[in-house]
Amino acid sequence: MENAGELAKRFKEVILNGKWIANTNYKDQLNNVSWEQATTKIGSLNTIAALAFHINYYISGILDVFKGGELVIRDKYSFDMPEIKSIEDWDQLLNEIWNNAEHFAGHVENMTQEKLEEFFVKEEYGTYRRSIEGVIEHSYYHLGQISLIKKMIQQAD
Repeated sequence: MENAGELAKRFKEVILNGKWIANTNYKDQLNNVSWEQATTKIGSLNTIAALAFHINYYISGILDVFKGGELVIRDKYSFDMPEIKSIEDWDQLLNEIWNNAEHFAGHVENMTQEKLEEFFVKEEYGTYRRSIEGVIEHSYYHLGQISLIKKMIQQAD
């Protein structure tokens, strides 16, 4: 079973700095995307910005619990992104993602083995460990989508 430090490292790999699993990460994929590309709609697919917002929504909501708050996020709101109309809007979202990811990883890193095995909010949600692993897996799922949509947009340009 992974310890907290290993879980934090895996989380950082997918969001901030890793290359091991997907040979990329969110920071690599998103930092060179313009706000226009981020908001480009391809058929019925989500935009890059919507997927980035979606992942940050969950990171932020779980981070609130790590800080002692309530779990207030709901799946039905996870794509309710404010409109991005400028580079400033896009940069604000990206900065929020990177800051939340750093704080999230810091909290995970400092968790005890006992904390990792405690129930996360409700027994039905499983343990803290399971929730953290879920965020990592969910992030990789959408990272793949972002990578493909980005390629589609670049080919269209």
